[in-house]
Amino acid sequence: MTDDTPLTQEPRVWQDEHWTARVVKNEDDDGWAVAMFKTGQAEPALVGPWTMGRDKKNPKPLDGNAFITLVKTASEFVRRSEQQLHASLHQSLSVEGPAGRVTALLDIEPDEDNPSATLSAQGETGELLAQWKVDPTFKFNRHTVQAWVDAGMKQPSRAGQF
Repeated sequence: MTDDTPLTQEPRVWQDEHWTARVVKNEDDDGWAVAMFKTGQAEPALVGPWTMGRDKKNPKPLDGNAFITLVKTASEFVRRSEQQLHASLHQSLSVEGPAGRVTALLDIEPDEDNPSATLSAQGETGELLAQWKVDPTFKFNRHTVQAWVDAGMKQPSRAGQF
């Protein structure tokens, strides 16, 4: 969209520079849904139920206030999804080691063709104690991290054995 392109503000489509709300027929029932698209994205970021109009047949028209609420909801949903993805790709746990507290980190690179992961350990002052490439499906939990630290933070086998 360019600066010259007028923004659509119609009963079933409403947009600003970042978002487009589109009221669509709900394929699962006789109702309506609203799909929120982030500008430049082909798939909706969020789809939710939409209210029927007074005639109980057609959807309630979109308006500025409804659009603002939908943008806030969709933005929050996208933000939480991004946070959840980040948390699943960058995990950390702290356990007690022979020389004090050890923080283990698992960083996953979710490449479609060649995903990879790095398992590392840091001491209490942040110094790097160990770093190994591991399978992205490495079981990262308190038990496996403690076993890894107890085994001297040697390179784990592909099956996660120490």
